[in-house]
Amino acid sequence: MDSATRITLLTKAARRGTFNTSSGSPAAEGRTASSTRRLPRRTNLQPRARQGRQRPRTPRPPAAASTPRRNSLTEEDGCQEFNARSRFLYYLFSLGTELGNELFYILFFPFCIWNLDAWLGRRLIIIWVWVMYLGQCTKDVIRWPRPASPPVVKLEVFYNSEYSMPSTHAMSGTAIPLALLLLSYGRWQYPLMFGLILAFCWCSLVCCSRIYMGMHSILDVIAGFLYAILILIVFHPVVDLIDDFNLTYKYAPLIIISLHLALGIFSFTLDTWSTSRGDTAQILGCGAGVACGSHVNYMMGVKLDPPLDTLPLSLSSLTVTVFGKAILRLLIGVIILLLTKIAMKKATIPLACKIFRIPHDDVRKARQRMEVELPYRYITYGMVGFSLMSIVPCVFHFIGLS
Repeated sequence: MDSATRITLLTKAARRGTFNTSSGSPAAEGRTASSTRRLPRRTNLQPRARQGRQRPRTPRPPAAASTPRRNSLTEEDGCQEFNARSRFLYYLFSLGTELGNELFYILFFPFCIWNLDAWLGRRLIIIWVWVMYLGQCTKDVIRWPRPASPPVVKLEVFYNSEYSMPSTHAMSGTAIPLALLLLSYGRWQYPLMFGLILAFCWCSLVCCSRIYMGMHSILDVIAGFLYAILILIVFHPVVDLIDDFNLTYKYAPLIIISLHLALGIFSFTLDTWSTSRGDTAQILGCGAGVACGSHVNYMMGVKLDPPLDTLPLSLSSLTVTVFGKAILRLLIGVIILLLTKIAMKKATIPLACKIFRIPHDDVRKARQRMEVELPYRYITYGMVGFSLMSIVPCVFHFIGLS
């Protein structure tokens, strides 16, 4: 390497802060050139690392981001997307909403009848049927619209086609826990304060969930709460008479079926289609099926009620075996109910379309016709209620789970 080239390299190294006072041997020249090549890389890495630390982090996605669950029978073009900032509140009030939906009913009432107290379960269903029926009818008389969206963000639109006043979720969320407290206290051994706290939390959760979900105003919820209490005041004193009539009167099934069917047919003069009519027929059918199943059990001598000498009942005898049998009964029984529902749905919709000469190419459109909707709902859920009260307990007895 000539002297001019060496002077140029040493000058560049000095400017970069890598000047080395080594001798001019080839080894020293190699180290100097190597240092000249490596050190700038180390220098360049440091700013990148600092830039990486200073780079703003990408915001984490919201706790819940989705579209509301909608009813497949409605003709809504789309659903408003939403982001829930509080995961806890969103799932808490979603749970509160489910306490007034079909999934809860198909788990709660069977569990109560099969595992706890059939006497209590029958009376709860009687009160529930009348509360829901009167609430749905009142909605279609008042015809108060749902809260406008916007400004309200609706996190659930499954029942958006129905009217708003009063809130039937608030009515069921008030009537069921209060009726459970009134009917069970004294028959079951538990602290009164526990029952009051449970009823308060249950009722508050359901009522507040309807406001959080954007489906009702505060006035709707308060009206539903007070309306449910009024119905309880009227029907609680006579619920024993109604249950005794369902069990013992010879022609009770004929009267029950005729009454519930008439209530479903003559109660509605809808200006536009909504899920209200079908849901009401579904509730009436379930109540009629349970009542008829209770009558059949009584006539056949099938006793589901606990013996009188075991009263008051207590949960202190709960063991692993008892709990396991209860879960197994619930699992097998609910599967039977769901199979019954599917089979009856497959049979009744085409049959009703054929009888009333309604095209069934579009099942959704066909189910919105009263001639199809009422028979389908009434017969299907009537059989579900009858299976709940009569067929499933017979299956339990046959396989040794009674």
